[in-house]
Amino acid sequence: MGKVKTRILGLEDVEKEQKKEQKEKAAMKKMAKKKEEPKEKVEVKAVEEKKEEKKVEPKKEKKVVKAGAKIRGKKYQKVVKMFDKTKSYSLKDAVKLVKEMKTAKFDETVELHLNVDETGLKGEVTLPHSTGKTVKVAIVDDKVLEKLESGKIDFDILVTHPSFMPKLAKFAKVLGPKGLMPNPKAGTISPKPEELVKKFSGGTMRWKTEPKFPLVHQMIGKSSFEDSNLVENAKVFVEAVGMKHILKAYIKSTMSPSLRVDLQK
Repeated sequence: MGKVKTRILGLEDVEKEQKKEQKEKAAMKKMAKKKEEPKEKVEVKAVEEKKEEKKVEPKKEKKVVKAGAKIRGKKYQKVVKMFDKTKSYSLKDAVKLVKEMKTAKFDETVELHLNVDETGLKGEVTLPHSTGKTVKVAIVDDKVLEKLESGKIDFDILVTHPSFMPKLAKFAKVLGPKGLMPNPKAGTISPKPEELVKKFSGGTMRWKTEPKFPLVHQMIGKSSFEDSNLVENAKVFVEAVGMKHILKAYIKSTMSPSLRVDLQK
C-alpha cells in the first residue's frame, strides 16, 4: 500500500504550507533525476568503450623470407639478364661477358671454379700473366717465429731451411689448415730458401682441391686485364689440373654471377 499523505483541513495557512512543501519535494525529485541522467550515460559509454577495446583487431600478415634466401641488388639483377643460364660459353666468350658485367668501382678479381672427379688433387702452376696480386713470401727465421708465437701471420707463402723444421713443428696446427706449413711436396723446403722466394714471387702458385669436396677455386687475374691474357691464364691453369679430371668449369668476377664454360670449345 502506498504512502498516505495527511492534510489538515480547514486551516488555509497550514494547507498552503503543505502544498508548498509537496511542490518543493517534487521539484527536488525532478532535479535529482536530471543530475543522475548524465552519470548513467557516462557509465553506459564507458561500458561500450570497454567492449570495443576487447575487440581483437585482425593481425597483419608478415612477409615470410625463406632462410638462406639472398636478396640481390638492382645491379646484379640487371647483369643476370645479359646471359643465358642454361647455356655453356666458350672460354673467350665467357671472359668477354664477365668483363662486361663489371659493376664494382674497384678492379674485380676474375676467378675460375672447377668441379673435378676427386679430392686430393694438387700441384703448382706459373701463369703467363700472373694474377695481378702481389704474393708475399717469407723465409722462416727467428723474427718470423716470434710473429707466429704472437699469432701474427703476414705472408701468403712460407718457405724454410730444413734446420728450422723442428722449431716450426709447434705451429703445425695453425699453419697446416691454412696451407702455409712448409713441406717437401709443396716445394717450400730447401737448403736455398732464397731461390724459393724468387720462384714464388715470380708467379708460381700452389693449387689444390678443398679438403672435403672435389672443388678447385683459382684466381686467374683482374677485370682490368686484356681478354687474351685472362684466356691464356685460364688455359694454363686448366692444363695444370688436367682436362681428364675436370667435370664442370665456371668463371666469374668478384661481384658477378658465374657463367658455365665449355672447355672443349
